[in-house]
Amino acid sequence: MSSFLERLASRVERVGAPVCIGLDPHRSRIGGGAVDPDPATRAEAVEAFARDALEAMAPYAAIVKPQAAFFEALGPRGAGVLHRTVAHAHQLGLLVLLDVKRGDIGSTAEAYAEALFDHPPGDADAVTLSPYLGPESLEPFVERTKADRGCFVLVRTSNPGAAPWQSVTGVAEAVADWVAQQPPSVGVVIGATLSVPEQVAWRARLPGRWILAPGFGAQGGTFDALRALGPQVLPTSSRGVLYGAGPESEVTRRAAIASRAEAFREAVVTALQ
Repeated sequence: MSSFLERLASRVERVGAPVCIGLDPHRSRIGGGAVDPDPATRAEAVEAFARDALEAMAPYAAIVKPQAAFFEALGPRGAGVLHRTVAHAHQLGLLVLLDVKRGDIGSTAEAYAEALFDHPPGDADAVTLSPYLGPESLEPFVERTKADRGCFVLVRTSNPGAAPWQSVTGVAEAVADWVAQQPPSVGVVIGATLSVPEQVAWRARLPGRWILAPGFGAQGGTFDALRALGPQVLPTSSRGVLYGAGPESEVTRRAAIASRAEAFREAVVTALQ
């Protein structure tokens, strides 16, 4: 298998932009069978939604980012749904970045890396990681990037509550400096909701490193920030692509998601010109 960055570059060239679309199957937003009292019916509805979303976004996204928590919330059936969702994404040519934010030490970190990269329901192309427990919590994942996988380490996230902790002098910077010494398939997460001067500063600290930039769409990330982070940035929208302003039927949702995915890709293309 080619390296993660080679596969990413190929996919970006194919769709015409470095677009990442999150796959966050909120059952309350999906409605219908997804909120049925029967666990099997809920799982089937979420899987159908994920399948429709993947097929709708495939022509416009380089990489899809399933949020594992929404699959885990389905209980024992969730692992199977996630595995089949990852497999279907790969069948459609999409790369898969599992949003799991793992971060633990020793044999636990090794077990997480094995679960996510080495066999179903993982087999992801890349994952998100939390560095709070230090470098040893990341090393089993980094080791696998030397072969054919990738990872994105949280540095400065898009949620408002992160600022008091992540803005402490030296903390996020130390993580970024550690990442800068790792193989090139180790990227970082820098939220798209930050100010342009902050974005410029992070890019200067991480030249040539891929940046996952969540926060477009529902969280209000701006394309000014995207221009500050580019090139080698993966702007990400989840709810803004998956869900409309009101309810959508199963008959119309695939076309609606495709339309929003195409619009997001075109906005990214314009912003990076």
